[in-house]
Amino acid sequence: MQIVSTVKQSIALPGHHAPAAGFEAPFEMLSACHERVERSLALMTRLQQHLLSHGLDDSARQAAGDVMRYFDLAAPLHHRDEELHVFPPLLTGSDPRIRETVQRLMADHRQMETAWSTARLALAGVVESSPQAWSPLTPEQTQALAKFAALYGRHIEDEEHLVYPAAQAGLSTAARQAMSEDMMARRGVKIKT
Repeated sequence: MQIVSTVKQSIALPGHHAPAAGFEAPFEMLSACHERVERSLALMTRLQQHLLSHGLDDSARQAAGDVMRYFDLAAPLHHRDEELHVFPPLLTGSDPRIRETVQRLMADHRQMETAWSTARLALAGVVESSPQAWSPLTPEQTQALAKFAALYGRHIEDEEHLVYPAAQAGLSTAARQAMSEDMMARRGVKIKT
């Protein structure tokens, strides 16, 4: 069973139909990142099922590596984008509900970082083991993966349906352009002049 290719096929995720977005549309890009988060979490779930059914094989190691790569590289950049450009103006805004939500989302980012370090250890064990030396995930490892995945549900929902629309409404064209350029620079993408 090729779990990586199976999961990389189109997955219908209700409420998150992000278009192929570029940095010139930063909020669409942030939403597209959420879709990739959900795809990576789905891959992590399928990986666990695959390990139970088939044990460790090359497909499982590749899937674990793909999940690790996303959450090691792309997810921290996404969180940084939000903390630099989306959250600050909302924290100084007049809506107490949005301020409270943004504060919780920032706390979520810290919890995600901590939970990822534990979940990553379980995935690294899959990547680094050989089929002969591998032992199934422990209940603690399975729980660490589930805890990490659970942190994203409400978080993404609040960003997509409350925080991003509020931030977009208050962001000037110049600020949106600066946001785009910063996102590109942090990722090493050349800015077209």
